[in-house]
Amino acid sequence: MATHLQELRRGTVVLACLLVLREANYGYALLEVLERRGFAVDANTLYPLLRRLEKQGLLVSEWNTDESRPRKFYRTSEAGGVMAGELARDWVGLDLAFRGLKGEL
Repeated sequence: MATHLQELRRGTVVLACLLVLREANYGYALLEVLERRGFAVDANTLYPLLRRLEKQGLLVSEWNTDESRPRKFYRTSEAGGVMAGELARDWVGLDLAFRGLKGEL
């Protein structure tokens, strides 16, 4: 069951990151926001995902060295915002489809 739940949630984390990162944030804070919103993600999953989304041009990043500890802040790029909108619209369609299937059971 755990494997199936992990597969189901994998894509939702991508969309959640793109939506949350419309306001710049760093990795650990993003983990906390996602967890508070019901998206439990392991750091070993999140950081590679952030790097992958950045390589795909969906996120941009910059280092903040103003604090005693430098932190890399991520933000959804323009392309990432477009992608988030498309994914969110598709999610609504899938939700409606699943609700229809559930009603048939």
